[in-house]
Amino acid sequence: MIRLSREHRAQLRAEAESAWPEECCGLIVGRKGPDGTEISSLVPTANVAGADRHQRFEVDPAAHLRLQRKLRGTEEAVIGVYHSHPAGPAVPSAHDLARAIEPGWLWIIVGLTDGRTGEINGFLHRAGGFEPVELGTGD
Repeated sequence: MIRLSREHRAQLRAEAESAWPEECCGLIVGRKGPDGTEISSLVPTANVAGADRHQRFEVDPAAHLRLQRKLRGTEEAVIGVYHSHPAGPAVPSAHDLARAIEPGWLWIIVGLTDGRTGEINGFLHRAGGFEPVELGTGD
């Protein structure tokens, strides 16, 4: 199980709704332990996907590098990515699968309808696809 606090769920909702009709995106920081994965922070980044931001996302690579440097020597790491689907379900798209390059990374997707958050779902990227995972509150 992945622990996603109520505060992090609220952050995801707020970011997705604020970015609408474009996709929001960011990096997931946490640690993996014997009892599951705990998310410690969600770090928003600019969506640098260019003109297609309403149906695509690309995390700012400079922000990703800065975050990795900041986490060096700590027990935390970048363990995944999150983004929104402004007009679709909270499931990975074909484009998401094509862009997934980090095996084992957690992907959290926020689905919206008319600018309002619907589902928030989690997936682990595995060779050739995504595997749904439970997002428990951990509170």
